[in-house]
Amino acid sequence: MATYHIETYGCSSNRGESREIERALRDGGHRPADGPEDADVAILNTCTVVEKTEQNMLRRAAELDDETAELVVTGCMALAQGDAFREADIDAEILHWDDVPSHVLNGECPTVTPDAEPVLDGVIGILPIARGCMSNCSYCITKFATGRVDSPPVEENVAKARALVHAGAKEIRVTGQDTGVYGWDTGERKLPELLGRICDIDGEFRVRLGMANPGGIHGIHEELADVFARNEKLYNFIHAPVQSGSDTVLEDMRRQHRVEKFREVVAAFDDRLDHWTLSTDFIVGFPTETDADHERSMDLLAEVRPEKINVTRFSKRPGTEAADLKGLGGTLKKERSKAMSTLKMEVVGEAYESMVGETFEVLVVEAGTGDSVKCRDSAYRQIIVQNATERDVAIGDVLRVEVTGHNTVYAFGEPVRSAAERASAGAATGPAGDDPVAVSDGGDADSNRDVSTIEGDRDQSAPSFSP
Repeated sequence: MATYHIETYGCSSNRGESREIERALRDGGHRPADGPEDADVAILNTCTVVEKTEQNMLRRAAELDDETAELVVTGCMALAQGDAFREADIDAEILHWDDVPSHVLNGECPTVTPDAEPVLDGVIGILPIARGCMSNCSYCITKFATGRVDSPPVEENVAKARALVHAGAKEIRVTGQDTGVYGWDTGERKLPELLGRICDIDGEFRVRLGMANPGGIHGIHEELADVFARNEKLYNFIHAPVQSGSDTVLEDMRRQHRVEKFREVVAAFDDRLDHWTLSTDFIVGFPTETDADHERSMDLLAEVRPEKINVTRFSKRPGTEAADLKGLGGTLKKERSKAMSTLKMEVVGEAYESMVGETFEVLVVEAGTGDSVKCRDSAYRQIIVQNATERDVAIGDVLRVEVTGHNTVYAFGEPVRSAAERASAGAATGPAGDDPVAVSDGGDADSNRDVSTIEGDRDQSAPSFSP
């Protein structure tokens, strides 16, 4: 029985690709190794969104080349910049995601049906609904790897979602390079139908929609917002990267939307949902961005006040149209990034401060640092509960928490228990003063910024694409 080790970097879609690879390998009789040094083959699923990420991928590939018997490199950097690994004298097979299982299994790749046992991340199931995008953004290198959107039928994706639920998923993360364009290649915009069908699956679970470009969902935004309003299983969360508040810059970026379309998307959800989270991205320092353009971005951020904001300095990517433009100075880009990040902290801090003292029903989705757990409320806002073992809080639980504080990334909360639960705990543990809930909420918790996190849907080259 051969063993494998998989490392995944970048966005949620990449994580979904890795889970599909792992499912095929398990069906073929392979098993995960304890680490790369113990594996018969190591698989590196790469990202290449910005130059720093590219350098990190080359460094990690070189390390794995030394540590493991065989190295396979796949993912966006492998497909868009495969020669970079060869030029770095890294001994690796450079393969498309779809070709990895067959290679590792010596050409005997099993047929993996939608209801085959899927691979979960704890209680999280990742569902890539399509690959590729419909955009041609001037700064994006990812499109060279993923190509144009290729959308499987709705029934196929629903079957995969059902398999995730049957395997124990409590949270399904619907992902893709741009979920908003699902079905465009077939002539029908199917995202609202797909989400509704997933929510109709029997079971107790939540659904998170991954990154959807404003240009991709505009035109179906009213229908999409209606689906959210009807289905409590859907987290009230939209990640719609605007990238700039200037129509001139958006045109130079070759984005499919303009600012007013972004506003219309936001308004559709504002009109239908009392509590929801808007996540968006801004690229600062695009080569043609003027001071006035930057101020328009600042004004838009202050106007729509998203609860989650990702700010990225422009990074030239080889082979893209924007790479040929004369860039702005590093100092200017840094100043603009700092200004926007300062405003971001103000806006996000205000949003979290409004939660303090309020009580929310949450799903416990992941382990945090130490004995903390990460929870999500109905609007996908992250609330950290510490000392989980003492408080008898486990991943997959649904509980009510009162928010007691926050930083600029997440809120802190304490479980709120009923009188019967408090009485039962008191009988078991002694006087009320010994109640394990009555502990400090201080200390550090994980920032949820792991390279492989779902929040990766946020990066500069997300096609735009996002994590």
